Amino acid sequence: MTSFGQGSGPTNEYAKAKEIIEDLDKIVAPNGVQESYEITIGGVKQWVFVRGQDKNNPIILLVHGGPASPMAPVTWMFQRPIEEYFTVVNYDQRAAGKTYASNDTTNLGKTIRIEHYVNDAIELAEFIKRKYGKDKVILMGHSWGTIISMNTALKRPDLFYAYVGIGQVISSKDNERLSFEYALNQATKQKNEVALRELRSIALYPGNQPITRERIIIARKWPQHYGGLSAYRTNSLYYFNAPLLSPSYTADDADAIDKGSLFTLGRILPEFLNVDFKHVKSFPVPVFMFMGRHDYTTPSGPTDSWLKQVKAPLKKGIWFENSAHLIPLEEPGKMLITLMNEVRPLTTKAVRRSRK
Repeated sequence: MTSFGQGSGPTNEYAKAKEIIEDLDKIVAPNGVQESYEITIGGVKQWVFVRGQDKNNPIILLVHGGPASPMAPVTWMFQRPIEEYFTVVNYDQRAAGKTYASNDTTNLGKTIRIEHYVNDAIELAEFIKRKYGKDKVILMGHSWGTIISMNTALKRPDLFYAYVGIGQVISSKDNERLSFEYALNQATKQKNEVALRELRSIALYPGNQPITRERIIIARKWPQHYGGLSAYRTNSLYYFNAPLLSPSYTADDADAIDKGSLFTLGRILPEFLNVDFKHVKSFPVPVFMFMGRHDYTTPSGPTDSWLKQVKAPLKKGIWFENSAHLIPLEEPGKMLITLMNEVRPLTTKAVRRSRK
């Protein structure tokens, strides 16, 4: 999970900058694809964003984090080089961003369950295969999206060449504990009395007390202050404010991000806190874990331990030494090279096998 309640409202001062970014961001290659559209998935109108320089390239289905923190309005900062070698599909999940703004929320709340998100991802993967004429796609999850993606790959491995986890969640409670301990240690070393007072107010964390929105906000605040969201930074405003410049988003869409987060968090929190993949000893598709060395939003230690013991057709952990939780924005070059060297070859090998 990335953040809760951060960011600022959009204003007209961004209009000119958005025009420049939109012009630069146009895909003009004759065989490219640049589409955004609303489709009904799981009975909910959801927004899909598709970009790539060549339709013949393999497809990445990117499942964003949060919950309800869409990646589509942030991709203008990092995704363009990836689009030379992959077609990337982003979508705003139920109650996230443009999808939140497009739906009547009267009956949406009762559908905020992990199983519905998983079924959405499966339905979208099947749709993408049909629409763009692919045998399989690459599944990529970030943060909260790794919970959806892991369950999706386990349920329908036939849809995917491989799974890539970024900021992977293995055990929510382990992550919460490690993140809190990191912040407490840093605050103690730096004698930050404000941080210590706030952190002690929720100790033991997560403990046996109910994890309320108020407690989890404090538990996010201080690890992020000490570089656990963006390495070496005390804040990540560049990330939270990026939707204000997105060509894909209006001002109202950007406002809907925080609204969707507030709508989603309380409803999904009980399920989220019980997520635990430690019992998964076998994984059905090649699995790659992109791990930020400084990630204390979803700490990388449990992911590294899980990967070492799991059996899979192929597995590999890649450490990003100068990243915390936002690897696509912190080390986009290394991310692209890793995708090219490690993941893309699996799609060409599969195509060769199918032609024999």
